[in-house]
Amino acid sequence: MRLRNVKNKEEILKNTTYLITNPEEYKSNWNKVFNNNNKLYIEVGMGKGDFIIENAKRYPDINFIGIEKYDSVIARAIEKANLEELPNLKLVRMDANKIDEAFNKEVDLIYLNFSDPWPKKRHAKKRLTSEVFLKKYDSIFKNDKTIIIKTDNMGLFEYSLESLSQYGYTIEKISLDLHNSDIENNIETEYERKFSLKGNNIYYLKVKMIVNKDK
Repeated sequence: MRLRNVKNKEEILKNTTYLITNPEEYKSNWNKVFNNNNKLYIEVGMGKGDFIIENAKRYPDINFIGIEKYDSVIARAIEKANLEELPNLKLVRMDANKIDEAFNKEVDLIYLNFSDPWPKKRHAKKRLTSEVFLKKYDSIFKNDKTIIIKTDNMGLFEYSLESLSQYGYTIEKISLDLHNSDIENNIETEYERKFSLKGNNIYYLKVKMIVNKDK
């Protein structure tokens, strides 16, 4: 989700308490950033921030981190966050490829909302549900692993189902039409609203892997 000319972008990124541009320095110490040991949920590719900000507002006893690599996009999220007082929210400027450099056994849940589908087969390893990324997630999950996916792209959805299942994840919830399902408390993203207005179905998947601590 690229934005073209965001006025005062540098000023917006500079004047906020929410943005972290050096996340690797906080690896293994995010509980100190939030000054508590609450669960940590992250959204990889947060866009303009509607989803992660609303989550932080609704669930004050959970820590949330939104990750985005484009300055112009994260600036919009910062503008929205600056209107709130959310001690349980941080926004991180980072490429998803470096996610294992920023976290170590401290994440409880990962949101992957409307990720780039990378439709060409030669780009499959760039998909956020490819084995390449699932291995990175292994190193950042604290204990049990939970991933929630929303997308309007059937190809990415089918690929993710296969990739996650082969990797050992178990399906907890699934819907081929989220907005007409019994899944409750859905928080929409910017893309979700846009695609829904166009009549696109929103696909939803929640998977989990229980870690055997006895091994």
